[in-house]
Amino acid sequence: MFGSIVLSLAGRDKGNYFIVTEIKDNFAYIVDGKIHKVENPKLKKLKHMAEQDFKVEDLINKIKNKSKITNQDVKRALKKLGGTNV
Repeated sequence: MFGSIVLSLAGRDKGNYFIVTEIKDNFAYIVDGKIHKVENPKLKKLKHMAEQDFKVEDLINKIKNKSKITNQDVKRALKKLGGTNV
């Protein structure tokens, strides 16, 4: 799930797409580059998200290498997939 695109199933952000940047226990830190920026990711329960079949390889590599990802990188990746919240 790390580095994958997820769809929010519950909460105010229901129906929006996000990218998972970190996973801890039953929670994930998610970003969309607009409202939930890389500097301040949203903490969301795993059961409130649906993993999509898409993965963003360049962002996965950046996250694994501890390189800095930008909000522009996140927005660009979600826009390619047709995310409506970007």
